[in-house]
Amino acid sequence: MTHETEPTQVETPVDPAPAEQAAPQHEGAAESAADAREHDLERSVTEFKEKWLRAEAENQNLMARAKRDVDDARQYAVQKFARDVVEAAENLRRALDSLPAPTEGEDTVVTKMREGIESTERSFLSILERHGIKSDNPAGKVFDANLHQAMAEQPSAEHTPGTVMQAWTPTWTLHGRLLKPAMVVVAKSGSAQ
Repeated sequence: MTHETEPTQVETPVDPAPAEQAAPQHEGAAESAADAREHDLERSVTEFKEKWLRAEAENQNLMARAKRDVDDARQYAVQKFARDVVEAAENLRRALDSLPAPTEGEDTVVTKMREGIESTERSFLSILERHGIKSDNPAGKVFDANLHQAMAEQPSAEHTPGTVMQAWTPTWTLHGRLLKPAMVVVAKSGSAQ
């Protein structure tokens, strides 16, 4: 009889450590990838938020600029017309200046004409002011090239050099913006001749 020996299988113990270690490494890599993705998403959100805030600020600026432009257009659209209208006001003043000075016992026609022109001028200037058109007599003020146009310079002992001695026309403004400069005579240094 032959005796057969059964092969014995020797079980070698499997080291559970590599499998257990592989799982945490795999989990760590997954967590790291998730953290990186979360960081990327947060960065993207921040960038989009900044872009949105900039766009919103630009939109607000555009709306404010458009409103200003519309307001300016509304206020100053009549500028050319207003310039022509102030010519009529200046002509009323010239008409008054051309009349002789009031005297006692003057002809009633001249008196009534003067009173009528003065009344018309007051009413006309009041209407202009209600619509933002104002006049300013610069006589006695310092010459300002932004508001006055020097038509002549004259030496004067009574006036400081650079002072407006005489205004042929007033300064006209429309809502504070120059409409028509005053035509003026400016004092210069030296003695009057």
